[in-house]
Amino acid sequence: MATVKNNIKNVVTILLTFTICRIIVSEGLTVDQTLTEILHIGLEGEVSTEAAKLEAASLDFGRLSSKGETIAVVRPASANDVARVVKAAYKWQQYFAVSARGHGHSINGQADTRMKGVVIEMGKGGVGIKGPLVWEKEMYVDVWGGELWIHVLKATLEYGLAPMSWTDYLYLSVGGTLSNGGISGQTFNHGPQISNVFELDVVTGKGEVLTCSEDRNSDLFHSVLGGLGQFGIITRARIALQPAPQRVRWIRALYSNFSTFCKDQEFLISLHGKPASQRFDYVEGFVIVDEGLINNWRSSFFSPSNPVKISSLNADGGVLYCLEVTKNYHQGNADSVDEEIQALLKKLDFIDTSVFTTDVPYVDFLDRVHKAELKLRSKGLWDVPHPWLNLFVPKSRIEDFDKGVFKGILGNKTSGPILIYPMNKNKWDHRSSAVTPDEEVFYLVAFLRSALDAETLEHLTNQNRQILGFCHDSKIGVKQYLPHYTTMQEWMDHFGDKWTQFNAMKMQFDPQRILATGQRIFHFEVITKDDM
Repeated sequence: MATVKNNIKNVVTILLTFTICRIIVSEGLTVDQTLTEILHIGLEGEVSTEAAKLEAASLDFGRLSSKGETIAVVRPASANDVARVVKAAYKWQQYFAVSARGHGHSINGQADTRMKGVVIEMGKGGVGIKGPLVWEKEMYVDVWGGELWIHVLKATLEYGLAPMSWTDYLYLSVGGTLSNGGISGQTFNHGPQISNVFELDVVTGKGEVLTCSEDRNSDLFHSVLGGLGQFGIITRARIALQPAPQRVRWIRALYSNFSTFCKDQEFLISLHGKPASQRFDYVEGFVIVDEGLINNWRSSFFSPSNPVKISSLNADGGVLYCLEVTKNYHQGNADSVDEEIQALLKKLDFIDTSVFTTDVPYVDFLDRVHKAELKLRSKGLWDVPHPWLNLFVPKSRIEDFDKGVFKGILGNKTSGPILIYPMNKNKWDHRSSAVTPDEEVFYLVAFLRSALDAETLEHLTNQNRQILGFCHDSKIGVKQYLPHYTTMQEWMDHFGDKWTQFNAMKMQFDPQRILATGQRIFHFEVITKDDM
């Protein structure tokens, strides 16, 4: 009976589409009117052309770009809705762009359409979208592509399980992070989030709904992971799980010498193959170039009643470096945790008097940045421009980067946290579209700055250009994470040896180049089939 109903619905959809085609030809409707009519055909979700919603869909966390030409916003009720929109764009007489938007946390308008097109609000799915489905025995969870990681965490914790790899901020969509990489302090051990996926459902640029994995449509599977949304829209992801700890021992220690700091970080990530008792579960760090940042939102860990001052620690070049590590545990093995931590700390060479430790529930640690977000929102400091710059720096040149950037270009004011921590390349699947430096160990350096006024925005934007210029002139060989370029040649240089495969997969799965045009990788223009 269900099959008959579906067949009837498909016939009705075809007849309605044919009717609209005739109306357009006879009455000369505009592209915008045509698009609006198409999107109302067969969709179970919501379609809006309200000015306020169109404007909201053109803004992202970066607030650096609002050049999109969104002419409709779709709130899908299913993967089929996503497929219908993309198929309409692919088959219609006049092509239009389609962009999937998760939580809108991109920096440079990557989730916008850039050209006339539709934004699919994956993070605001309709009533047909189900929450995470946990498979306890199989140790994985099936998740809607627009689901936030915080919801995945809460759903899996009900079964005593959790994903292995995280991002620092959990209010990001699953499809969004898997389209980039998904990294945090666990990456050295478990790899990025894209290395912990069993299966995907993807709507390609042709409007096809394909299930892909290592063994099924493997080219699409590997291309989509880290693929910046170029080959399809992730509607379902099957994420690997592991037993979740109950609590986290959270430790920070300061360094005044960069070489020593790097040596210790690299030692800690080299322990990834050791038993859990012989390594930390999370390794990150950050750079402090001014007094205020020691006690800012990122490092409020330190006691306000006992503030740390750079001047009192003989910082090399006026810069301090903070190591941040954690040890996960259950109440049952709490007694052994301190011994394990002390055994590891004895092998490190931080400033003796600078160790700070706290103990928090696992969920509180993973959700730590959201608490800082709420504080900033209460002060009106969240919805401001964020000229962030995220770089992968090869281990062999990290000291040159320190001298040229941390002790050079930055001066003594940063306007936000600077993260720095190493990763192991062998934890990244080389078949994915993600790009990393060609060295076994490389560092993430993330400049997470905010601009409260136009003058600061201009200064930080220019500073980012200086940093990139320094890396280029010094041939440091950095790769951008969450990359942003404006020409195809720059993208070709970014992907390097992966470009040929990347381009071939684009032509196979999105030949009309209608997906993720906000990335500015492939040229897109509105053309009609008569022009082809």
